[in-house]
Amino acid sequence: MNNLNTEKQFKNTIDECRELFCKKLHDYGASWRILRPSSLTDQLFIKAKRIRSLEIKQKSLVGEGIRPEFIGLINYGIIGLIQLERGFVDAVDINPDEALRLYDKHAKAALELMLKKNHDYDEVWRDMRVSSYTDFILTKIERIKEIEDLKGQTLVSEGIDANYMDIINYAVFGAIKLAENK
Repeated sequence: MNNLNTEKQFKNTIDECRELFCKKLHDYGASWRILRPSSLTDQLFIKAKRIRSLEIKQKSLVGEGIRPEFIGLINYGIIGLIQLERGFVDAVDINPDEALRLYDKHAKAALELMLKKNHDYDEVWRDMRVSSYTDFILTKIERIKEIEDLKGQTLVSEGIDANYMDIINYAVFGAIKLAENK
């Protein structure tokens, strides 16, 4: 596979995520704007732990599989970036058009980062197991928890934003691979 195919697959996956995000914006508005950082981190944690649980048990009793959880991680990762930029609020303060503009801005940044890393790492993600993406995502969430506990005062580590970006990109890779393996 070449980088052009990866870029196309990434964009297609983000388009799928954006479509779901739009539908949820219609149904709920930007209700996620009230999420404090720790609550958003816990939401990411719940989704990643469910993926790991399903990978281990190989069976879902609820009916939804692993791929929809990767889609959820992508959307919540982008919401996390928006929340870092804007802060949380007590009442919804943006309309759907503004929410989509912010979504697109951060999705584009995630794509740009993926393209740079994909260049340097020579598409290694294609040779990885989906379960590794899950473990890396869980590791990133644990790092976010630590950084939150440290009130952002790290000594040498990347910030929460970099961890959100990595979660988004690993989740996109998982969604791509699961779609390919159908």
